[in-house]
Parts: sequence; structure tokens; C-alpha cells
Amino acid sequence: MADRILVVDDEEIIRESISFILKKEGYHVTEAANGKEGYEKLVAESFDLVITDLEMPEMKGIELLDRAVQVNPGCMVVIITAYGSLDTAIAALRKGASDYILKPIEFEELLVKVGRLLEHKKLSIENQYLRRELSKEYDFSNIIGKSPEMKKVFDIIQRVAGTDSTVLVSGSSGTGKELVARAIHFSSRRNAKPFIAVNCGAIPETLIESELFGHKKGSFTGSIADKIGYFKAADEGTLFLDEISEMPIQLQVKLLRALEQREITPVGASTPIGIDVRIIASTNRQLANEVASGKFRQDLYYRLNVIEIHLPSLRERKEDIPLLIEHFVEKYRREMRKEITGVKKEVIQILMQHEWNGEIRELENIIERAVIFCKDGLISLEDLPEFLQSEYPARGDVVSLQGAIHDFERKYIRSVLQRHTFDKEKAAEELKISLPTLYRRIKDLGIADK
Repeated sequence: MADRILVVDDEEIIRESISFILKKEGYHVTEAANGKEGYEKLVAESFDLVITDLEMPEMKGIELLDRAVQVNPGCMVVIITAYGSLDTAIAALRKGASDYILKPIEFEELLVKVGRLLEHKKLSIENQYLRRELSKEYDFSNIIGKSPEMKKVFDIIQRVAGTDSTVLVSGSSGTGKELVARAIHFSSRRNAKPFIAVNCGAIPETLIESELFGHKKGSFTGSIADKIGYFKAADEGTLFLDEISEMPIQLQVKLLRALEQREITPVGASTPIGIDVRIIASTNRQLANEVASGKFRQDLYYRLNVIEIHLPSLRERKEDIPLLIEHFVEKYRREMRKEITGVKKEVIQILMQHEWNGEIRELENIIERAVIFCKDGLISLEDLPEFLQSEYPARGDVVSLQGAIHDFERKYIRSVLQRHTFDKEKAAEELKISLPTLYRRIKDLGIADK
């Protein structure tokens, strides 16, 4: 669809010349002989761009500019002005005009400016759309789970998203720590600014300082140009430091200074640079234990751990597994354009019983594979990997889904208790659940105390 342009000028020859040139380029052009007529056309129709003279009878170009911005905030305005009225053109730019062109009009210059402005507008609209879609994808409401443990996570995300407080997200690998970090960012006032994710364990120790803080040209061998680091790249946005426990101890003091002073010093520079960055860190280890063993600075730990969000393992939220299965089936059904109507009960049962040492990431991979192999529209046992098929009980009696869950949970918790001679604190630690949660499950499942 051609871009719509309104040309407003009381000089007929100029107005018609501009219209002729623009129409030859494929634009849809409407003409108006003065500011008042131009305003009436703006009210009646939608335009992508207005080209207007400044000095016109009935309504001057400056007034038309003011009204155009009110009637259609997305409409761009180019002012036509004589050299002697350049100050007025500059005033128009301050009022919201996108550009100006001097008389006598150079039509090549006009076409270049019009093309550039309309292309910029398209890119801006696409960018806004992509940001909205990205925000939807990472909105916290799309994190799957209805268990009490996940409801607690949702509540904390809602509370912290509107602040600039540092957040520490803990949990096993594969539980979705980066997804939570993105949900916080896209629910915050910083959502229009960058979200930069950095895996602290994936960067060589010799390069991590330069990658985080940047460097000056010539500061070390191979530094042939200045480079901004991740901190500066994330300015006004969010920097997600994934697996923060992997950060070298000698660099931790510089990170602490960056957090406390809100400034960084690039490698080879002598002057600090101010930053405005929200930090979200994650760890799959117990940072308190890392502090005790001297592998992590205590002062940095306290600075990072302003608010902690602990992501439970799938063992702690078995009731969320059917929801996750449904979510991933729908995701890969759409991506692969396959007609899949659901999942057989025995598949759900076996997936509920599995250990899931790889957490949600492992479950997603299994479902993706199942969707690929599914032939008849209903995911069955045959679509699962062989190691999972062998876990399915080879017996004829049928139990309810809830009964299978309780039976598995009862046997598993009892085996862990027996392994620790019924020391509940040690058992809770192995199960990665809180002691009160363990006591509650013992009672609900009717597990004998000895």
C-alpha cells in the first residue's frame, strides 16, 4: 500500500510540481491550497506525511503543524520555507516538525528526505511491534505454573518489576532463570531499553573484564579500537549476569564497585564512565556456600542478594508438569504446522514419574521430539525416547493420574528419608524443598515416620 502524503501550499505551481514528482515515485498524494483546507483534509483522512509551506493565508504552516500533531500523532511534517525564514523553520523543528526544505525547492533533495523519513517511520513501527511481541513472549504471565511454589515466584516478580532493585535468581540449570529475568525486564519501566544477557562462565577469564567494562584502543595486544562493554551496551536497560558464581574472584571487586558507584572504568582508561543499569544475576549454586569456601566475595553476595527469587525444581512442582506439557505441545505444533490434538494419558503418567534432572529444558526437548515423531495427531508412548518408554509400568491395572503421582512421590520421599536414616533436614536438602514442605508432604502422603 502506497504511503499517503498531503501537500499544502497556496502557490499552485509549487503544489502541483511537488505532487507530480511524488506521484511519479508511487506515492498517494492529496493537495490542499491553504492551511485551513489542509487541516480539514487531515481531520477527514489519515496521512503518513504532510509537506506544508510556512506562509499561507487563513492558517499558517506552524499552526497546521500544531494541529496535525494533535489530530494524528504518528504523522510526520516537512516544512517548506524561504532562506530568510530559516529561524521560523528551526522553531517548527522544535515544535515537532520532522524536517524542512528551502525554496527554491530541489526536487531530488525533497525525494531523498521524503524517502528517508517514511523508511524511518516504517522501521519505527516495526520496532514498536517487535517490542510488543517480545514483551508478550516474556511477560511473567506466560511463565507456566499454578503450583503454590510458582505462585510465590509470580508474586515476587510483580513486586520487584516496578523497582530498580538488584535481583538474584537461584535454581538448578534448566529451571528458567533467564526467562524470569526477561519477565522482570519487560514488566519494568526499562522495557523499551536493552536487555543484555551475559553467561559469566562462557567468557574466558582473560577477556571477561574487557567484555563487561569495555576497553580503550591499545590497552592490550589485539585491542585495535575502543570497545564498549556489556555494562554500557545495557545502559538504561537491564544486564543479566547468568551464572554469577563463575565470575573470577579478582573481578568481583570491580563488579561490586560498578554496582555501588554506578560507574565503570574500561580497561586502559583512567576516567570512570557513569552507567544506569539494573542488574539481575542468576546462580545454580548456593552462593552462601561459595562465600563460606572463599570462592565468592561476601560483600558482593549481600549486594546482589537484595531480593532473591528461588525457582523450584520440577520435583517440587509435579502438578505443573501437565501444564508445561500442554504449553510445549502447542508451541511446537504451531512451529511445525502439525495437526496434534493432545497427549495420551499414559504419556502424561510417565512424564509425571520421570526424575527430570535436566528440569524444564529436558522436558521441552522431550516434547519437541515427540511432536516430530507423532503420526496420528495424538502423542503416544511410541513417540517418546526408549529410555522413557522403559519407565512405563508393564502391567494391566490402571490408576488415576493423581494416584500415580502420589504413589511415585510417596515411594521417592520414603527412599530419601531411609537413605538419611529419617534425618528430615538432610532429606529436605537432597529433595531441594524446604523443611516445612517436607513435613507437609509426609503428612499428606501418609509416610510412616520410621
